[in-house]
Amino acid sequence: MALLTLSMLAAPLAVPAQTSSSISGDLAAATPNKVSSAFTAPSRPAAATVYVKPLSRIALGVEVSPLGIGGQMAINLNHYMNLRGAGSGFNYNIDNLSTNGFNVNAKLNLASARASLDLYPFPRHGFRLSPGVLFYNQNAAAAVFTAQGGTSFTLDNHTYYTSLTSPVSGSGSLTLHTQKPAFTATTGWGNVIPRRGGHLSFPFEIGAAFIGPPVLKIALTSGEVCDANGKNCVAVATEKSAQTDLAAQTKKYSNDLNPLRTYPIVSIGIAYNFRIRRDGTR
Repeated sequence: MALLTLSMLAAPLAVPAQTSSSISGDLAAATPNKVSSAFTAPSRPAAATVYVKPLSRIALGVEVSPLGIGGQMAINLNHYMNLRGAGSGFNYNIDNLSTNGFNVNAKLNLASARASLDLYPFPRHGFRLSPGVLFYNQNAAAAVFTAQGGTSFTLDNHTYYTSLTSPVSGSGSLTLHTQKPAFTATTGWGNVIPRRGGHLSFPFEIGAAFIGPPVLKIALTSGEVCDANGKNCVAVATEKSAQTDLAAQTKKYSNDLNPLRTYPIVSIGIAYNFRIRRDGTR
């Protein structure tokens, strides 16, 4: 009887215990997901894209070309264009050069300045097209020469003999700037203000300046020409046949130089750019 009574009292207590264990298990299974969801770290915002603002950078550089040794400066106008200026110069003297029976002293003088608009159809790459203007041009050459006494020289296929005691002398000049200002057209690779960032660049350029036909002048101003025996000498400055042949010879030389009316520009250089105001973000 006592055993039956204890069993009846313990039965109602067993059910709540089981129910409590089940509820606790259900909560334990559900809680981790809710906690994990509640404390998930927020995602970071996308980083802003940095871009080069217009008129925000200046580049300085040096270059070598048929225009001489020079420097250049550029500024970015916008994402697709730079404005660039360049100046070049070079002097070279040749003394006591002996050629075709003449002793020659010559001087080459190169001095020019130009401006270009650099267009970058693909801004993040270096390819560019550059129309421009050669607004200053003093490129020229000059020479003075004296014939070796008693020797001969040829003008327009005619041979002349210079006096032994009064050798022929003269001068010449070549002008390479008949068209002022002159249009320039170049292309190349290398942006002196790289749109991908960075400060150092190695630009290459090829094209031409349309300077007009070169002007060549040659004059025989003093000395005498003689016959093959060194006799019957006359002043070369007044000898009509010599002056006529000189004009014809000068014209031939000018025709040979005519391709220089399209003056080649092939340059390679190095440039460094620096920031003059902060870049933007977007």
